[in-house]
Amino acid sequence: MAEFTQQIRFCKGADGSRIAYALSGSGPYLVWVQHWVHHLELDLQNPVWRGWLPTLARARTLVRFDWRGCGLSDRAASVSLDLLVADLESVIAAAGIERCALFGMAGAGSGIAMTYASRHPEKVDCLILQEAHVKGRLAGEPDQQHIAEAAARLKVIEIGWSNDTPAYRDFFSALHIPAATPAQASAYNRLIRQTTDGATANKLLQTFWQANFADVARCVACPTIIFHAREDNVIPFDQGRQLAGLIPNAEFVPLESKNHLLLNTERAWPAFVEKLNGFLRTELTHGTTPAEIARLTNRQRIVLTMLARGAPNKEIATSLGISEKTVRNHVSAIFSTLNVGSRAEAVARARDAGM
Repeated sequence: MAEFTQQIRFCKGADGSRIAYALSGSGPYLVWVQHWVHHLELDLQNPVWRGWLPTLARARTLVRFDWRGCGLSDRAASVSLDLLVADLESVIAAAGIERCALFGMAGAGSGIAMTYASRHPEKVDCLILQEAHVKGRLAGEPDQQHIAEAAARLKVIEIGWSNDTPAYRDFFSALHIPAATPAQASAYNRLIRQTTDGATANKLLQTFWQANFADVARCVACPTIIFHAREDNVIPFDQGRQLAGLIPNAEFVPLESKNHLLLNTERAWPAFVEKLNGFLRTELTHGTTPAEIARLTNRQRIVLTMLARGAPNKEIATSLGISEKTVRNHVSAIFSTLNVGSRAEAVARARDAGM
């Protein structure tokens, strides 16, 4: 994936643990609280995640981090929801982010993102949630079936985390990505063991499963969109709908998928990307400011002026004595700086800013 580059940095969590985070792309900030089964470095070559990275970093500065105890972050003795939210706070502070779009993925990632958004409304322009839930399987007063199922899953982790028996290797992929290809499932099985150890995985899961986000959801004040796969085996579809009913004015978008982790090779992916990008363009476009125009180079301003006149790339290239490829590069840089997806949007944003 040569087109995707990132800078990996470290900050300290509330208890002194080192948290690894990565920045890529340019433009308004999108902070991604990714599913915990990932690794900042290994994701770049993993078929489960590598399609996500350039998609989310397009025309935006993508910020993501390895959870405590996972990936490049320190192995942590303590895991709790408050510490996980504090880690997100530390990453956003270390990256110098004043405002951002916040994307929480799966039950835990979405819960962390919702909690942060409710505590720091001045920091969050909008919220994206995917495969989220109102409460974990052990929250409140779970019935015996949920208790038995949770115990069985934790036992499988304890016994099978480092076991090479195919049945153990297939357990997580069968739940999380049942519609995956054999190559995708195999890559996911490798990644889950490269992400962390079995003891930490158990701590994380127990933390997620005991959490209840109903009160937090009611306090979310920013524009919110919620995506959920209709046939998710990990978090039922109805949990996503219930959550949408708790967050004021949240938009709920069903995905025609069986996967808990959406894959860029499935039919639901293009519709998801289109809806996500449209939501972000709407919520992050508050009018281009003179400061944003000032970030354009002189040559980019000239190209933008010629775009406003309707000049095609070939005409711009001839007029400026440069190649059409260079023109395309300038246009791409203009789109990124102004956070737009088309020539018409770029021209409109420049006019709004008084150019």
